[in-house]
Amino acid sequence: MEYLSSILLLVLTFILTQAVYSRITGSTKPKYKLPPGPYPLPIIGNILSLGQKPHKSLAKLAKVHGPIMSLKLGQVTTIVISSPDMAKEVLLTHDNSLSNRVIPQALEVHDLHKHSITFQPISPLWRNLRKICKDQLFSNKSLDTSQDLRREKMRELVDEIHCCGLAGEVVDLGKITFKTAINMLSNTVFSVDLVHSQGSAGDFRETVMRLLEDTGKPNMADFFPALRRLDPQGIKSRNSFSIGKMLEILGGLIDQRVKLRQLQGFDNNMDMLNTLLNIAHGNNQDMNPAEIGHLSVTLFAAGTDTITSTLEWAMAELLRNENAMSKVKQEMEQIIGKGKLVEESDVARLPYLQAVLKETFRLHPLVPLLIPRKANETVEISGYTIPKDATILVNQWAMGRNSSVWENAELFSPERFVGSEIDIKGHHYQLTPFGGGRRICLGMPLAIRTLYLMLGSLINCFNWRLEDGLTIDDIDMEDKFGLTLVKAQPMRLIPHKISN
Repeated sequence: MEYLSSILLLVLTFILTQAVYSRITGSTKPKYKLPPGPYPLPIIGNILSLGQKPHKSLAKLAKVHGPIMSLKLGQVTTIVISSPDMAKEVLLTHDNSLSNRVIPQALEVHDLHKHSITFQPISPLWRNLRKICKDQLFSNKSLDTSQDLRREKMRELVDEIHCCGLAGEVVDLGKITFKTAINMLSNTVFSVDLVHSQGSAGDFRETVMRLLEDTGKPNMADFFPALRRLDPQGIKSRNSFSIGKMLEILGGLIDQRVKLRQLQGFDNNMDMLNTLLNIAHGNNQDMNPAEIGHLSVTLFAAGTDTITSTLEWAMAELLRNENAMSKVKQEMEQIIGKGKLVEESDVARLPYLQAVLKETFRLHPLVPLLIPRKANETVEISGYTIPKDATILVNQWAMGRNSSVWENAELFSPERFVGSEIDIKGHHYQLTPFGGGRRICLGMPLAIRTLYLMLGSLINCFNWRLEDGLTIDDIDMEDKFGLTLVKAQPMRLIPHKISN
């Protein structure tokens, strides 16, 4: 492992450091009734138990130690939640006490950790930014205003895929949909296409993927705070480049708009940037061009490759399940007509399409361990203590495959959600792909609209088959762990346009 060599090189230093610190302070650690967990090794604790795919390793450990489990990751006490009941305790019952964020060393660059709404501590600034996002950016009224932009980008995607099909070209689904996802978002925010070719889209996607992977991987600097300045795995350095590149691109668009507003004295763009600049112009001390830049980085990092990864997982599962693919196609043919684009207003009449997306989230959650939380104060859950400053991980991946929660848990079966009241909006703790409580993903309304629009249109406008010589048994369903869960191998498909 990449981080194992860092442990071996620095373990002697920490043995000496801890010994000297304990001798000087004479302090003893308080005794808590922590949840059960695997026995920690000296110094490194349970770090080696994480493996290359922590979501799967922690799910296995939970089967032994229970749905609330404690680990020692270096110097950090970590609580792992693996059942809906325990998730409800964290995300609802004790939300006030467990709602701060762990700040990854990977994001301590360009002051992103100070300005990102995802990682800011609960504070008046955070509350104000959250209110702006909920009321001004992601309200139904605001998103209804920009749906024509998303519809146009979807038409362009269908035309591009159709051209590939006519030429007999194989489509890399992740790459081609990323361009659309990012331009949908950039038009919603900036009223411009951020990328104009698959090549430039690929460069931006590579930056986002590298950022999410590095931010999510186990980092020695997070487990041993004294290492944060040393950056032993080079993660902070790589993220500094990636985030700096995004800030430069997005900040340039913001600067252009500010200058345009100064010259013209007005702004007729009905987009998110105009809304944010109007708020800043109203002497809102919490919103300025620099703050807008950091908010934009958060939106584009969280809302682009996550969309395309979910689309890849959904298409992979549908191609492996002909019955589910036939049902969702039949539903759309009956409701909106064969070969037509799905409109955002159609989704309420497409319950099986909704079920397909829910089932995809169950098996392949956007963020497998959710965004880690940090205890603001010591709390008790089910007779166990979660000490102040402990890290809390909610293993959404484990809950999605828990056989005590779901019948035939490993089987892709959208039927389980047909007629079910379970939604994906943070109210049902067995399925919270966007998190829950006050820390629920604020961009969820836009993400859900975009996913239904894109997934439905891809299914209804095309028939898809694998590259020549491949069968459904050849579809690789392995994942690649990072802050988000992506397919290890891309979906490469041949499209055939369906006539209206």
